[in-house]
Amino acid sequence: MSRTPTIAGWREWAALPGLALPWIKVKLDTGARSSALHAFDLEELPGERVRFSVHPWQDTDADAVTVECDIHDRRTIRSSTGHTQERIVILTPITLHEQTVDAEVTLSNRDQMGFRMLVGREALRQGFLVDPARSFLGGRAPKAIRRRNRGRA
Repeated sequence: MSRTPTIAGWREWAALPGLALPWIKVKLDTGARSSALHAFDLEELPGERVRFSVHPWQDTDADAVTVECDIHDRRTIRSSTGHTQERIVILTPITLHEQTVDAEVTLSNRDQMGFRMLVGREALRQGFLVDPARSFLGGRAPKAIRRRNRGRA
């Protein structure tokens, strides 16, 4: 018996528990195969590991988190503008609507993008349907988190 998919909006609040990020606003992107996370200061380490930093908030560089994890793969990714780039891929859990799924996540600089993270269809096919007319069906982050995300303390 298959489970009924969870309906999510085109943007949601999510958590990345494996990366110690309890809150990040994400765009659910069914046009992207893999998920992508804003990462900077990437440093490849011995033993197929990577260290990088993440700005979890959209409109500020505050509260950067430094992460170290295994490299899962390397892929050539074609961006929405048609450019190709080789990216490091990590495997990490994503919690969305209180449901946790494992996702392959590429690391790239998304400073100029509206969202620090995209959740692609490979992660979404693990139990989600996206309603492009709706937002935050999983609930809003606490007010203090939303203010932090907008660059206000």
